Amino acid sequence: MNGKLVAVLALLLISAAVSQGRALARMGNELRCQCTDTHSKFINPKFIQDVKLTQSGPHCQNVEVIATLKNGKEVCLEPTAPWVQLIIRALLAKAQSNSDTLL
Repeated sequence: MNGKLVAVLALLLISAAVSQGRALARMGNELRCQCTDTHSKFINPKFIQDVKLTQSGPHCQNVEVIATLKNGKEVCLEPTAPWVQLIIRALLAKAQSNSDTLL
């Protein structure tokens, strides 16, 4: 009986180690920049469906601005482009006004 118990415990430990390794691998994939190239030419806002702003941090040293276009394509925008900065200010102002209305 002890041999079976040891075998079951060993299998559980191996399974837990493999699961932990997969979780760390997924985390490792997420801890990197999403944008390898950025787009600085003006995109008409009517073609933009959504914009995601990611601050710099341990995952990436760059501020990343990712626009989802209405055709479903995602485009990394150059955060220093003046028109992109206007979009960022508008998003931050909208977020601020939304948080003010929640209070």
